[in-house]
Amino acid sequence: MTFLAVGGLGIVVLVLSLVVGEIGEFGGDVDGPFSVPALAAGLGGVGFGGAAASALLPRLPGVVTVLLCLVAGLVVALPLAAGAVKLSAGLRDMPTEPTLTAGHLLGSQGVVVSTVPAGGYGEVRLTVAGQHLKYAARSDVTLPAGTPVYVVDTPSPTSVEVVSTAPENPHPPAPELRGGPS
Repeated sequence: MTFLAVGGLGIVVLVLSLVVGEIGEFGGDVDGPFSVPALAAGLGGVGFGGAAASALLPRLPGVVTVLLCLVAGLVVALPLAAGAVKLSAGLRDMPTEPTLTAGHLLGSQGVVVSTVPAGGYGEVRLTVAGQHLKYAARSDVTLPAGTPVYVVDTPSPTSVEVVSTAPENPHPPAPELRGGPS
């Protein structure tokens, strides 16, 4: 019963470190084998490993049973604690992308989704850092929906100034045929 209580205490400490730890710095800012998650995993391993061993062992003298259960608990606890250290280090050191800023928008390309009137605002969809984002857009010339654009300025966090990247005259008019059929 004592081993189950120790295992339960390990789980309680682990849950507290995960839930309260971010709020109140429960356990401080220790990394490695003496971090709260590693110690909690070790405590849980000793408790539940020892409880499992005590249930499986034959009747032996009390001290021998306790020592064998502690050894079994440590055998379970060490890989659990090592796993907790690796997992918490992996989560802590996980690479993340920085928050997008106006500087990330400059030079990005996109397409007009709502006509941008000359001097007014329309809407564009930009591709920035692999994400599709919509912004209010302004241009010196009218840009119809579907026009490919390039961001040249960011007047505010929610708007951009764009220029067209479409060819000047993508569909030249067909030449006029003079005269009748020959």
